[in-house]
Amino acid sequence: MPSKFKIALIVFGLAFAKAYSQEPTSSSYSFTLEQAIEHGLEHNYQAINAQRDIAKALKQKWETTAAGLPQINGSIDYQNQLKQPITPLPGEIVGGAPGTFVPVAFSPKQSMNLTATLSQLIFDGSYLVALEASKTFLDFSENANNKTKLEVRKGIINAYGGVLLTEENIEIITKNRDALEKNLNEVTKIFENGLTEEEDVEQLQITLSQLDNQLNGALRQREIAMDMLKLALGIELETPVTLNDDLESLALSNIDPSVTDDSIEVEGTVDYQIAYNFTQQRRLEHKLELAKGLPTISGFVNYGTQTFDDNFVFSNNNQQWFQQSIAGVSVNIPIFSSMGKRAAQARTKIAWDQAETDLQRTSEEIRLNYQSALNNYQTAIDNYMTSKDNLALAERIENKNNIKFREGIATSFDLRQAQTQLYSTQAELLNSMYQVITEKASLETILNTPNYTTQK
Repeated sequence: MPSKFKIALIVFGLAFAKAYSQEPTSSSYSFTLEQAIEHGLEHNYQAINAQRDIAKALKQKWETTAAGLPQINGSIDYQNQLKQPITPLPGEIVGGAPGTFVPVAFSPKQSMNLTATLSQLIFDGSYLVALEASKTFLDFSENANNKTKLEVRKGIINAYGGVLLTEENIEIITKNRDALEKNLNEVTKIFENGLTEEEDVEQLQITLSQLDNQLNGALRQREIAMDMLKLALGIELETPVTLNDDLESLALSNIDPSVTDDSIEVEGTVDYQIAYNFTQQRRLEHKLELAKGLPTISGFVNYGTQTFDDNFVFSNNNQQWFQQSIAGVSVNIPIFSSMGKRAAQARTKIAWDQAETDLQRTSEEIRLNYQSALNNYQTAIDNYMTSKDNLALAERIENKNNIKFREGIATSFDLRQAQTQLYSTQAELLNSMYQVITEKASLETILNTPNYTTQK
């Protein structure tokens, strides 16, 4: 093998190996919460279609604009008169007797016309309104896209936190079960030696059975929670996904006391902007009905050529063609519509007033929703702090009762009650951490944070 070819082959192999090693694999994913949000905003099914809505609005805007620009149309007409019309002429024309008629075919049997027409809209009030409406629709599509991304972000945060909640729950239940099982084995041996009552064993068996059921339910819930997250991320359900954050660190990072000091700017929220878009659409619908009462002016120029013969000889180079051209202006003036236009104008004015009222209602609803979300967020933080303190107390109580039970001071019922209280407090703490995360996301969604609007 030539040395140059060997060198080229080695270089190609190294380049291929490097490219292959850098190529991202889609067989599995690993995300922090922020990475999951970034991925979901690009691959979520709703987010993809919302982006397509913007592309549609841009095309519609140009479609509307193009309607007022020069239009060129061409036509080709071919006619073959299978039965030619006959016109009777007085016989005197050809020297016949008076009162007689001569049948004459005036038109040739076959003909062809080629025509091109240039038309231009000169003035149309409806067209001017349509241009303004297309811009408003584009703005609405952008705001709707922003709303979709905010909801997608909130859904991903909720789903991501839900997976972490189930995983933490499984870990705690497993830890509690292992400790309880060890305790049960010890008590069983003590019972077999006749040093305790059978009820002590049965009480622990009841608690262990409950933990087994909780663990099985949590394992099933984890699969559902993970599938919900994959759906929110736009990932196939069979694809493995690993989460890199933990529930407590996310909860702590979402505790922001400064949020409670902020006041909401209603006009800056996406819900208000969408409601405002609707008022503008209704305003333009009313303006359109007013514009329909204005004259419409358009002009045109056409150029054509035609030929004819009794036989199809139109493809011959020596066939004679006859040219023609027309230019003109058309003015359409609305005069009387039996009060139909006035009724349409009144109807669209009422719809516009309704939209203005809905805008006011939306403004008040946003303020109410903000106060409710802020209250829920503050409550979630308070519950988290309280649950942390309660867990420390519940752990001490369970530990004391466990020691007392071993020493024969406390009953198995007392121990089981302390254990149940501990397990309940552990679940409350996990749920309080999850609530801090989700309530913060709900508050940020109302505040339009972050703002994904790019088109203004």
